[in-house]
Amino acid sequence: MKRITKLIKEVLSTPPKEKECDCGCGGCSDKGTTLNESVAPKQILSENLQYHVHNKLPLTENTFRYGSRSFLNLWQEARYLYLREIINVSETDQEILTETNLGEYGIFEGKKVPLDLPMEELLNEAKKKKKKDPPIGKPKRGGSKAYYVYVRDPKTKKVKKVSFGSGGLKAKINNPKARQAFAARHKCAQKKDKTKAGYWSCRLPRYAKLLGLKSSFSGFW
Repeated sequence: MKRITKLIKEVLSTPPKEKECDCGCGGCSDKGTTLNESVAPKQILSENLQYHVHNKLPLTENTFRYGSRSFLNLWQEARYLYLREIINVSETDQEILTETNLGEYGIFEGKKVPLDLPMEELLNEAKKKKKKDPPIGKPKRGGSKAYYVYVRDPKTKKVKKVSFGSGGLKAKINNPKARQAFAARHKCAQKKDKTKAGYWSCRLPRYAKLLGLKSSFSGFW
């Protein structure tokens, strides 16, 4: 391990120079990623880059999510080794490694950002990360009816908006007789499906505080 570590330091301390294919392969630029074993052993490569070398795959065929840390690290490592003639790459990869700074970072408005990665892609990734499901199971006022709530359908796993309650009538949740009549009329004891309006209408008193209603009753109507 110490020998390999020392070798890695020696190889990576070699100053970069312009790439010229002299490995005798007859045209490395037309092939996938290969290693010049006469210059360095494959042990200095990361596991991800070793995979490309072993299968002679172009770097452009990596399976990492575009813009991810692993994606950028692969290009950064490949450029470092390519400029030192440790690896040979395809013609397309060569253009990316020599004409862009993909995999490198810079400072923009005080923040570390990847270079030569289209801002549109970065913004899309940021939006995906920020996009979250709305609060599940927490009724709110408004919507097409008096109240609405977001639930997750147990079958499709998708989030669904359920509107319930009558906008023109006042909920008599503090009137015992009214609650009992409503529960009997709507068969609240049988309402088990959270994706249906009936389930939430029958349990309105439980969410009185969330809806700005005054009630301490937590059962059915």
